[in-house]
Amino acid sequence: MSLKPPPYSRIAGTGGFLPGDPVTNEALAMRLARSGIETSDSWIIERTGIKARHFANDNDVCSDLALQAAKLALQAADCDATTIDLIIVATSTPDMIFPSTACIVQQKLGVRGCAAFDVQAVCSGFVYALTIADSMIRTGAASKALVIGAEVFSRILDFSDRTTCVLFGDGAGAVVLQSSDTPGILASELHADGRYANILCTPGTVSGGKILGDPLLKMDGPAVFRLAVNVLEEVARSVLVKAERTAADIDWLIPHQANIRIMHGTAKKLKLPFEKLIVTVAEHGNTSAASIPLALDDAVRRGKIRPGETVMLEAVGGGITWGAVLLDL
Repeated sequence: MSLKPPPYSRIAGTGGFLPGDPVTNEALAMRLARSGIETSDSWIIERTGIKARHFANDNDVCSDLALQAAKLALQAADCDATTIDLIIVATSTPDMIFPSTACIVQQKLGVRGCAAFDVQAVCSGFVYALTIADSMIRTGAASKALVIGAEVFSRILDFSDRTTCVLFGDGAGAVVLQSSDTPGILASELHADGRYANILCTPGTVSGGKILGDPLLKMDGPAVFRLAVNVLEEVARSVLVKAERTAADIDWLIPHQANIRIMHGTAKKLKLPFEKLIVTVAEHGNTSAASIPLALDDAVRRGKIRPGETVMLEAVGGGITWGAVLLDL
């Protein structure tokens, strides 16, 4: 008697959500000017490629954004929330210390019983979460997963530091990942190097009801840039080898939407034309763990990425963490 091969996993639907109206560079520059901080639309665009970003309302928390993206992904997959048996939320800005934002999203969806937990790998979080969900589906621990990246980074920005506060935005993206007899996710790889923890971090913590340290984001931009381009090329090539594919097989590259210069640098190293890049950083800013699923959903809904095409997802984030996923949509 032949054994049935383990299932593959495929993305069945995507969803994305951006809170409020876009905050343009001009509007942000005016806000900073009131505090004596000078910046400009041209300064931001030249260094980052960002033209606008979205900030959540004061009453919105991470799970609110995640819920909206999740509902759209479930709708796109023609899937009822009660059939989900795994929820993973990638976030660095959870609703609270505990329970996990995933458990809160589960409650807001009106379901119970399935496994639910958060993944904290900063900007690489969605790649980490997707890889974990794929592994659980392949081993039979789950059959249909809701994988979400959601952030409210506006809560941890230092609006007296123009080198960081202009970069980030809020948002959420989600996918429904389900078991399949045909390959969807072809290969993935995850890495981290804690020696570089201090180049991108939010070093504060809570003790005795007080904040210890600094609760606002800190970044050594040049150090992050130097590391990012190199590790993204390396992990992309490694994943291609695992999948027995080449860079020529990539129809679309969706890197973490951090900085247009990093994205162009990665594409150039892989010898991919810029036309194969999915770019939303201009409108979204850097939404950390939400950036890749937001960009994927945007491209799918615009009809830019079509079923059957091969997509490379890759990210680098605080930790530092990095990883990549190659998939057939």
